[in-house]
Amino acid sequence: MPRLSYVLAAVIATILSLPAAAQVVLTPANPQPTGLTPGLKVVYGTAPDIKSLNKASWATRKNGKPGQPLRGLSYADTKPGEGALTSGIAEKVAAQINGYIRFDAPGTYDVDFVTNDGIRATIGGQQVGYFDGRQTCQPTFTETVQVPQAGWYEVDILWFQRLVTSCLNMRWGPAGGQVKWVPDAQFGYK
Repeated sequence: MPRLSYVLAAVIATILSLPAAAQVVLTPANPQPTGLTPGLKVVYGTAPDIKSLNKASWATRKNGKPGQPLRGLSYADTKPGEGALTSGIAEKVAAQINGYIRFDAPGTYDVDFVTNDGIRATIGGQQVGYFDGRQTCQPTFTETVQVPQAGWYEVDILWFQRLVTSCLNMRWGPAGGQVKWVPDAQFGYK
């Protein structure tokens, strides 16, 4: 048994000596935009059956049409038959969403998304949300990000909704603290 404790001690020492996971550092928009319109731009696309981000990307490129801008990322779970986001389409719809988000203070933040179905989200050039599949309205993984300065950061999101209901929300908060819904006023587009 004493040998086992030496092995266990060696394993623990090895784990503790590993470098910590690199923190995601966001890059502020350069130059910082001015005169932004509140909300986010969106292009919608459809396809016979959207089950993946690849199919969603294809749909927005192949037959994408600009939609009514989003007010932000605060779209609660819909009822069956209700339109997804501002599309007016209930099912088999993809959205390419672009614009900016404003961080009012530098620091370390936890960020996640609540989505039905798939999402690939980048902020300030870094992927901060990802789910390539179908699910009910549920959170993605939480990403801890470093915001080097207050200001605007580019947002690029690919999202899709397959069947029945849809939602898309973003949450943030101080690292290790409680995440809260991001106010719509934090978003803007050119």
